[in-house]
Amino acid sequence: MASSASRAKEVGAMKTSKRKRLEAGGWAVGNADEFLGLTPEEARLVEMKVALGDSLRRHRLRRGWTQLDLAKKLRSSQSRVAKLETGALGVSLDLLFRALFVAGVSTGQIARELRPRRRSAA
Repeated sequence: MASSASRAKEVGAMKTSKRKRLEAGGWAVGNADEFLGLTPEEARLVEMKVALGDSLRRHRLRRGWTQLDLAKKLRSSQSRVAKLETGALGVSLDLLFRALFVAGVSTGQIARELRPRRRSAA
């Protein structure tokens, strides 16, 4: 999950010269959390939903299922599955977890998906 320090790193990852040019041109430089006005807690929730949605998509594809196949198993719609996979607003965590379980994902696998990832210094 992104902390204030990691967000600062993301913004700092842009070349200083490019950032200065943009700011001189009147552009604000920041990240999505700042742009959307998210609190740190809201940002963490969004990151969590996106990570779980990515996991759902990977597991669905490994099973050879289409979004419609998964939707039928969930008694939901294909569009709802698409929203689950992208972490869209309005998608409940209950449905997201249920979809992961239907796709054969264990609670241990879910926990691993939610662990902070170390970024390489590439």
